Amino acid sequence: MSFSAVYDIAGQSMAAQTIRMNTVASNLANARSAAASEADIYRERDVVFRADPVGGGRQSAFGVTVSDVLRNERPAEQRYQPGHPLADNNGIVYYANVNTVEQMVAMMAASRQFEATVSVLGTTRRMQDQLVELVSLR
Repeated sequence: MSFSAVYDIAGQSMAAQTIRMNTVASNLANARSAAASEADIYRERDVVFRADPVGGGRQSAFGVTVSDVLRNERPAEQRYQPGHPLADNNGIVYYANVNTVEQMVAMMAASRQFEATVSVLGTTRRMQDQLVELVSLR
């Protein structure tokens, strides 16, 4: 695999994980939002990844990209709070369907993947430097 393919794959990975972290941050920011109806409530967003071929030639290398960001259709949480200003005629207030524990796990996983990719980039750069040094010694 060429160095440029490694950089392409790393760039795709970092871009995909950035979208994932931004989506999770949006989910967490809206986790406690409330609405007067289930149709108006914030819905958790989920990132869908896709493997994409990188480079050309005979080697098959794949990177990752975001193919879509989907709304999670899990039902909203319903609470009986008749005194709440957003309560419907039955006294129900609807809260976002965001699972904060799952979102924190997703944020940590995306962060670790981003860090691992940065490490790969550092290693690749050192390998290139060593290769240039070896070639210049000949």
